[in-house]
Amino acid sequence: MAIARRQIAGRALHPIGLGCMNLSWAYGTPPPRADAVALLNRALDLGYDHLDTANIYGGGRNEELLAEAVMHRRAEFFLASKCGIVVDGPKRGVSCAPEDITANLDASLGRLGTDHIDLFYMHRFDPKVPISDSVGAMVRAIEAGKIGAYGVSEWSAAHIREAHAVHPMAAVQPEYSLWTRNVEIGVLDTCKALGIALVAFSPTGRGAFGGVLRDPATLEDSDLRTKMPRFDPANWPKNLAVIERFEALARDHSVTPAQLALRWVLEQGEAVHVIPGTTSMAHLEENFAAATVPIPAEAIAKAGELVNHQTVHGHRYHDAIRPTIDTEEFA
Repeated sequence: MAIARRQIAGRALHPIGLGCMNLSWAYGTPPPRADAVALLNRALDLGYDHLDTANIYGGGRNEELLAEAVMHRRAEFFLASKCGIVVDGPKRGVSCAPEDITANLDASLGRLGTDHIDLFYMHRFDPKVPISDSVGAMVRAIEAGKIGAYGVSEWSAAHIREAHAVHPMAAVQPEYSLWTRNVEIGVLDTCKALGIALVAFSPTGRGAFGGVLRDPATLEDSDLRTKMPRFDPANWPKNLAVIERFEALARDHSVTPAQLALRWVLEQGEAVHVIPGTTSMAHLEENFAAATVPIPAEAIAKAGELVNHQTVHGHRYHDAIRPTIDTEEFA
């Protein structure tokens, strides 16, 4: 059965959006500018109507890319961006201080070439700032018409509830995939209970379930995955063995591994959306079709049995990043 449109901030959106990060940053050398512009326009032509970016993606270059590529088609898509992660030379950390939220929002609006962002996230939890103060800055931005709604990324269930009590949030954006199930400890149920959309980033396991990656040693040094334990030489061979069984399951049901991975996430509840990223036109189309390609329920269930937090080897982040993650952790 095809997956119907789902709500975020009162908008009925296609459940598969586009994460735009790797068009500018993170997974090795980005594609040429013209190719990135063409891909974003092809996404809108296909029916993608939810584009997700952030101020740190390429140091603002991703927002600038969207301005150049698709802002002339602004009415066709729901626009999300983020603030809160500080990457400024030696200054690295998280700041959701009200003055920083306001300054970062204005800077994002300028780079995006628009006067309104539909959904603006706090990219990480900031324990230094009272939640009511951070949410207050978001509320003032809503009242000023600069944003339509606010959300949070990688926050715990308890902090989501606290923020939501100050002012209702529209969305939570955590990592969620077959091999990253942390949201199942509390965040997923919290979103369902409060009527908050859950927007899953890295739903294909940072490309692990894309049917392409075989040897992380071939990745560029600038690729974030080279620093992630699941892709290191100690863990990857064991993870690849699990992935190959998963790929065989996808072949048995005449779908691609990415489609099966995306569909598994979407089947975890009507509140769930996914925002896979890609630099490939073919994968762009393949991912979008995951909402409509027929996949039997037993294949979805089997996928979850094959790949999960108990069958994966290695943490999702290296030691330096883990302290910035507020989402609950498995023991």
